[in-house]
Amino acid sequence: MSKQQGDARRVPTTRDMISFRPMTAADVGVVPIGHQGEPDEVLRRIADLGSSAMLAFDGDRHVGQLQFRHYEPGIRSPRGLWDPLYWADFAGHAPDLPARTLSVFCYHVGQLDDTDARDPRYQGRGLGVRLLDHFLDWATQAGFAAVVAKAVPPHRPVMIFMGGQPATVYQTRGFETVASWVDSELRTTVKDRGLAPDGVSPDDAARVSCCVLRLPYGSGA
Repeated sequence: MSKQQGDARRVPTTRDMISFRPMTAADVGVVPIGHQGEPDEVLRRIADLGSSAMLAFDGDRHVGQLQFRHYEPGIRSPRGLWDPLYWADFAGHAPDLPARTLSVFCYHVGQLDDTDARDPRYQGRGLGVRLLDHFLDWATQAGFAAVVAKAVPPHRPVMIFMGGQPATVYQTRGFETVASWVDSELRTTVKDRGLAPDGVSPDDAARVSCCVLRLPYGSGA
């Protein structure tokens, strides 16, 4: 990544009273972790990686998080869209990346508790991309070599349903799109739920991508 790209994605720690920080072991049992796994699993992940999510707070209230895990190529989701491992399942398109690579999981924007409910007051304010920016800065400073993410279709109803970001968001932060494909299960779900905007084909509303960013300070090992 160029210095210009790195500077472009750096944001103030707070904006509109929202603050950001990486999750620590002390947060387990305090902030929502339902989609991250059991407490012992989350604690092991934090011990291994240094964190398991970038958190957002409005004052003392948790209002969002971006989850991540160690990248393991070849992971398959046991329940397709309905399992957190979906975000690490690249459907045969998993790239060969350095050992110290992080895999972006889902964005929980407007999450106030450990349910699937989301507070709409926190949506549409750029909170998701700010979580991503702070996560990328943290991952760079922590010495990780790369980040891989599954980008979702760039249509608002699909983005909200999935809890992800489109490829354009990743590309403006220096990511390279290395693969793109139509997710057949997502295509069926988008059609059944009427999530495709008018004039958008079911295939376009279900096209996901694998995006990769090589971090500047990673060891590459």
